[in-house]
Amino acid sequence: MSTDRTRPAGRRDRSRPGTVPPQRTPQRPQRPQRPQRPLRPHQWFAERLLAVLSGQRPVHWMLGHTIGEAYDQLAELAPNAPLGAGCRRPVVRACHGTQPATGVVEAFASIATGEQVRAMAFRLEQGPDLRWRCAAVDLGGERLPAVR
Repeated sequence: MSTDRTRPAGRRDRSRPGTVPPQRTPQRPQRPQRPQRPLRPHQWFAERLLAVLSGQRPVHWMLGHTIGEAYDQLAELAPNAPLGAGCRRPVVRACHGTQPATGVVEAFASIATGEQVRAMAFRLEQGPDLRWRCAAVDLGGERLPAVR
C-alpha cells in the first residue's frame, strides 16, 4: 500500500507521523493538607467589625451580634470609616483573645491597610442561648503617616 493514498490531502511529506510523546507537566511539591479549622468567635467578630468600620458593610449588619453600648459605639464610629483608607482594603493581620471569665472573651486585633497598622479591641459575651455578642469596641491610637 502506498503512503500517497493514506496521506491526508494537502500533505506533501512522505513520512507518517509517529505517536506523540506524552507531555510532561512540572510536578509541584505537594503541601501537607491541614484541615481548615473554623474561626474562633473573636476571629469571626474581628472580620465582621472590620467590614463595618472600614465602610464595606452598614452598621445595621451587626444588629443581632451586639449588646449594650456596642451598637451605639459602632454607630458613632462607622460613618467616618476609621479603618478604611483610600483604595487599599484593610485586613486583619492578627487577632488574639483572652478569657478572663467564663462566657467572656476580651480580644484585640491588628488591622493593616497597606503599610498602616491600627489596633482594635473588643469584648464578647456569651448569652444564655450560647451565642456570642459584641459588648464593647475600641479603636486604639491615631493614624500615623506611613514611614517611607
